[in-house]
Amino acid sequence: MSSTALPPFVQALGHGVFAIDTAFQRDHFDAAYLVVHGGRAAFIDTGTNDAVPRLLAALQSLDLRPEDVDWVIPTHVHLDHAGGAGLLMQHLPQARLLVHPRGARHLVNPGKLWASATAVYGAEEMARSYGEVVPVLAARVDTSHDGMTVHLAGRPLWLADTPGHARHHHCIWDESSGGWFTGDTFGLSYREFDTAQGAWIVPTSTPMHFDPQTLRQSIQRLLAQQPRCMYLTHFGRVQDVPRLGALLLSLLDDMATLGRRLRHAPDRHQTLKQGQLEMFARSLQAHGYAGSLAQIEQLLAMDLELNAQGLGIWLDR
Repeated sequence: MSSTALPPFVQALGHGVFAIDTAFQRDHFDAAYLVVHGGRAAFIDTGTNDAVPRLLAALQSLDLRPEDVDWVIPTHVHLDHAGGAGLLMQHLPQARLLVHPRGARHLVNPGKLWASATAVYGAEEMARSYGEVVPVLAARVDTSHDGMTVHLAGRPLWLADTPGHARHHHCIWDESSGGWFTGDTFGLSYREFDTAQGAWIVPTSTPMHFDPQTLRQSIQRLLAQQPRCMYLTHFGRVQDVPRLGALLLSLLDDMATLGRRLRHAPDRHQTLKQGQLEMFARSLQAHGYAGSLAQIEQLLAMDLELNAQGLGIWLDR
């Protein structure tokens, strides 16, 4: 492995796992992961097109060539996780893309995915944050199934179907490090909210498939593996998993209760945003976070908006 210093946006986590800050939206918001074993490599989540130069630079800093990458594995096809997959694959001549079967068609022909995301974010934000989504050649795509194992130079990566956040979501278990690559199933944990008590975590209910009971079951399945850590896309590795799992499930139940209570509220969307903000602020205060309500609202602005949309779709369904 290279003795060259890693770029500042790459963090070595041990066991051949590297977190790459994709710089989507802000620093320490969106991560892709590079797993290296026996001279071979796999990317798990990719960020957007803008992240691809960083992903390739991470390879180079580890004395790895694009030809050394065997797998690109998006946890699901939301664009902050898989928007750069097509462009990245163009640089990786030997790689296979492994995606949930419900998501594969959207990466081969991303027109519907683009239209769906535009309905959520708007055309201006799509152009600013995502750029053109490059399709992946169907011949280079493999689909996962629950319990599937693929190998990286003999290192097993086991895939579990984990719906609840999205129906096209799988998580990847890495026995070598004792950790799950969780995408959005195990929620969001931003480093700005770390305190002396450790990390704080919150569910994400973004459109279109949020279902709290199904998500609860997926979270419990991840916890049943007794992981030593979780590799979150938003953001980074977290440990102290039993405490975080209990907090995540508690806040998930509270979000569902909030949604049911406000099902018929006037101006429901705004009321859902405000209700979440107040709930999360109370949780953060108990966690020892000393920032202001305005700081919490600023850091969670995108999540409050998308969560309210997802809760609304769930309530209407």
